[in-house]
Amino acid sequence: MRSIWNGAISFGLVSIPIKLVNATENHSISFRQIHVEDGGRIRYRKVCELDGEEVTPAEIGKAYEDADGTMIPITDEDLSHLPLPTAKTIEIVAFVPADAIDPLQMDAAYYLSANGVPAAKPYTLLREALKRSRKVALAKYALRGRERLGMLRVVDDVIAMHGLLWPDEIRAPEGVAPESDVTVRDAELDLADALMDTLGEVDMDSLHDDYREAVEEMIAAKASGEAPEPAEKGAKGGGKVIDLLAALESSVKAAKEARGEEGEESVADVTHLADHKASGADKKPAAGGAAKKSASSPKSTGGKKSTSGGTGRQAAKKTASKGTAKKTAAKKTTAKKQSGSRNTASRKRASA
Repeated sequence: MRSIWNGAISFGLVSIPIKLVNATENHSISFRQIHVEDGGRIRYRKVCELDGEEVTPAEIGKAYEDADGTMIPITDEDLSHLPLPTAKTIEIVAFVPADAIDPLQMDAAYYLSANGVPAAKPYTLLREALKRSRKVALAKYALRGRERLGMLRVVDDVIAMHGLLWPDEIRAPEGVAPESDVTVRDAELDLADALMDTLGEVDMDSLHDDYREAVEEMIAAKASGEAPEPAEKGAKGGGKVIDLLAALESSVKAAKEARGEEGEESVADVTHLADHKASGADKKPAAGGAAKKSASSPKSTGGKKSTSGGTGRQAAKKTASKGTAKKTAAKKTTAKKQSGSRNTASRKRASA
């Protein structure tokens, strides 16, 4: 990796020659401005406001604009005469716990590389001292014409430095928090904790820029003369939250299903307030509803009536009809016998 700055770390009376290397890189896709009509490139030219002439970089200097618009020229020689003890030195001023640094102050990140064989021993000494103390070093350094604040820490076997904003560059968060008083219930906090536990941890290496990949695929398709496929639209979000508890329950349930944990501890079904009122107005007795459903809902197989079920019911009807006919015939036979017995008894009494 190419170094962008050479200097030394000042550690008390110890001086460690180092090289500064960028620890991050930008993968954003950049676009050019073109003339839509003919595709011609649009460029910016630096022109002097007084004579209207285009100027070259060698003719451009710097100046400070006063409140009344007056330009005060500043030369590199003017700046070189200023006292800047950290011009070529990363001067460590203190060692503090890592949590003493506000993450809002974090800026660009760099790797510090030992510059030459003699620098290896003091470099390793500082690295191991930071490891054992579990602290970070606060330092001042100068880069690109201004003095900056930095934090040194150990990453694997390398000393890394994070540029820090000066404390007075951090704005106070006035007027940002909700102005109205809001009360959060314990049940809501419990569900929020459950959602956090369900989402769990993530492998940072698995995270990537989906949008950048989509842009690259679209560019490749257009470059090859193909029409880019429209992206699938996701579910619309950002709707009005009717019930915070219901939203949290839904989130926990969705997270568990996404992780294949639907068979574990169940989460209560979510009923929005409007649906709840509607269902309450249309309620009917459970027994009646069940009976009605049982009577009106024939069993089905794959959306069709069961052939075997229909045949069985027809056979049962025929059997029942035969049984009824037999019972009717038996009743008629018994009645005839009784009637014949009564007639015989009557004739005997008459002859006597």
